[in-house]
Amino acid sequence: MSRTSGRTDGGTGSRRARRAVRLTPPRLTPRDVLHVGSAGLRSRPMRVFLSALGIAIGIATMIAVVGISSSSQAKLLRELDRLGTNMLVVTPGKGMFSGQDTKLPKDAPGMISRIEGVESIGTTGDVAESVRRSENIPEEETGGIALKAAKDDLLGTLRAGMGSGTWLNGATGRYPSVVLGDVSARRLGITEPGQQVFIGGRYFTVIGILAPVPLAPEIERSALIGWDAAEQLLGFNGHPTAVYERSADDRVAQVRNLIAQTANPQTPSAVEVSDPSAALQAKAATEGAFSTLLLGLGGIALLVGGVGVANTMIISVLERRHEIGLRRSLGATKGQIRIQFVTESLLLSGLGGLAGIALGAAATAVYAQAGDLPWVVPLWAVTGGFAATLAIGTVAGLYPAVRAAKLSPTLALAAG
Repeated sequence: MSRTSGRTDGGTGSRRARRAVRLTPPRLTPRDVLHVGSAGLRSRPMRVFLSALGIAIGIATMIAVVGISSSSQAKLLRELDRLGTNMLVVTPGKGMFSGQDTKLPKDAPGMISRIEGVESIGTTGDVAESVRRSENIPEEETGGIALKAAKDDLLGTLRAGMGSGTWLNGATGRYPSVVLGDVSARRLGITEPGQQVFIGGRYFTVIGILAPVPLAPEIERSALIGWDAAEQLLGFNGHPTAVYERSADDRVAQVRNLIAQTANPQTPSAVEVSDPSAALQAKAATEGAFSTLLLGLGGIALLVGGVGVANTMIISVLERRHEIGLRRSLGATKGQIRIQFVTESLLLSGLGGLAGIALGAAATAVYAQAGDLPWVVPLWAVTGGFAATLAIGTVAGLYPAVRAAKLSPTLALAAG
């Protein structure tokens, strides 16, 4: 009786011990998860490369679009910092009732310079003469080049530079000498100072060629002579047609409110005031507007890459049913099988994402160097792009992982 009872107790204890062993699943460390998750990638390198390529192309497109747009914007902002946003241009408008062109008073530049906050003034006046390469060219063939009288302080106010030669000064401004904008020099075929152009029945010597002036493109297309020479040699009437004004940064709005009534107290409504930097500021603000389409295309490529990853993972599950059944038979849980295949999908997408980031950054660098732009790849684009690849990798791996976890160990082994 006691022996039977002892056997019964011993058998029950053994069954409980075996059940306890079976109920304790094997534990996988992060290193183990990484190892089993990368096993499938190591065994099929060409398939991994082709699957990751779709992700890489999508991320590279997105990074390059954002990087090129940001680089162009950075160049514009750098140019604005150099040129300043504190310049206003005063020009004559049309009469309120007559609709006819008006003139700025001769003393308008001096009056504007007295406004509190104004730091410098540059003045030009239109001269009704053509600029030609020689007297043999018909007078009506102007090449779109305007002749302007300029005062000495114009160059400093515009913050412009000389491409070659020198600017007008108190001496050269009295004689038949001329400074050409870079566009007008090209149109006239003038490549260096010392050559001559024909203006108002006489030859003027070119003493300088300006560098590009982004804030005053009209100056780039002009020929500039001294104020005194224009009055004495060409009959210029002395009325300014453009007054360029620089003020302190914190006084721009105040000066703008006062400048029209100061320049022409009798008819301030006939004075136009413009901010030439506004166009560059607007361009910098909207630089990325046209990249939306390309970003969308990059997003589509990324989704296509995600579909490719999902397809690769499903095929991997079908090919590795024997491995899955063997692991399940050895005690691996459904959760561990899911983790294995989700990890494999994440690694596959992550590799494509890293390659795409490198390709996009390289494409941006090549474009920036070719266009003389600063190389800018925003951190948010890199982190956001990589996070997108991981998200797509997770989604793409969920269904294959769930499918792998549902495989019966005995059926999987039989299929293998």
